[in-house]
Amino acid sequence: MDKKLVIAMVGLPARGKSTMARKIVGTLKLDEVNVRIFNNGDVRRRLSRGNTSGPELFSPENPAGVKFRDKCARINLESARDFLRNAGEVAIIDAANVTCRRRKLIKEIFPDLPVLFIECMNTDEEALEANLQRKASLKEFSHLSRRQALESFLRRIDFYERVYEPLNEERNFILIDSFEGFILQEKLTDLLPYYDRIRDLITTRIVRNLFLVRHGETYFNQENRIGGDSELTGKGLVQARGLAEYFAAERIPIIFTSNYKRTLQTAAPIAAKQEHCSIIALPEFNEIHAGVCEGMTYAEISERMPEVAAGRKNNKYDYVYPDGESYAAMEERIHRGLQKVFYLNNYDDNIMIVGHRAGNRMILSDFVFRPREEVPYIYMPQNRYYHIQIDPHKKIFELKPYVKRPSL
Repeated sequence: MDKKLVIAMVGLPARGKSTMARKIVGTLKLDEVNVRIFNNGDVRRRLSRGNTSGPELFSPENPAGVKFRDKCARINLESARDFLRNAGEVAIIDAANVTCRRRKLIKEIFPDLPVLFIECMNTDEEALEANLQRKASLKEFSHLSRRQALESFLRRIDFYERVYEPLNEERNFILIDSFEGFILQEKLTDLLPYYDRIRDLITTRIVRNLFLVRHGETYFNQENRIGGDSELTGKGLVQARGLAEYFAAERIPIIFTSNYKRTLQTAAPIAAKQEHCSIIALPEFNEIHAGVCEGMTYAEISERMPEVAAGRKNNKYDYVYPDGESYAAMEERIHRGLQKVFYLNNYDDNIMIVGHRAGNRMILSDFVFRPREEVPYIYMPQNRYYHIQIDPHKKIFELKPYVKRPSL
């Protein structure tokens, strides 16, 4: 018996459907499954003579728009059917599919094949807002200002919300929280091929390439001072330009930073070398807050506050700076920052985070097991970066220098 499966994505715009679809494709291809994504939007843009980003096209009260989008959906589904009639094994229908009428059409096109509906939801308003801002910068909206693009996209979402009908009668479906990365509800009536693999990867973090970079040298670094919001030195700016040259050959669509000047100054020349790159500052990646010790040198702390120096020496991970925080206190916000990164970044894109020494140590500890007492001592130089790659078949973790690559 042929192992054929139709996966139909479901969900309102900007909920992570396409990212999840690409994640499934990437994993199944590693398993040597012949899988392909069929995206309604790609068909719509291909068939239209003009720009179809305007919200009125998506209005349920626009008969011409409804007819055109139905046509695109049918063409897309028929292409998927042709693929599965030949050597294809898994076809993923990447579209909103939020109405019972559209989901019924999918089942009619594939009467003899099992269909698994996967709905992506997100109730985290902060993450959703950030994703909407990112969507507004896409090429589709390049003819609009950022404000106009956001208003247009929000209007499109409103039209989808008017006709949205939740999954219920479908024989097989999974409802997932695409931000938190866990399954909210599932219904399995049929015996589906690849189901165990798909269910596992939905809740598994997969990293194509993560480049974890520490900011360049700052004036506070020169003076061995902690915390603060110091700017880069001349050497730090040279390091930032070196990183820009080194990563110019990589495609980096988004660079995530903290809110501090030193990470933003490090990221700026890297982004400038990219064809199209956004810098998104996340407060979750801010450096550990040293409270009353902000701006002091370690020597000054030992002299003026020997109890602080002794407390950190005894238990550096759990020790809380007076009016500040500890490594342990950073866990929750660092984890949330990483959730935002993977929600905002497409599955098959490279990821770069430009952070701080303590913050980057905590990020690394989220990927590579280290005992808590060892985390505050992870080596975090300013002339190298960490490269992390994780898929269901392997894990790569390496510290690399950023020297200029030789010409081929």
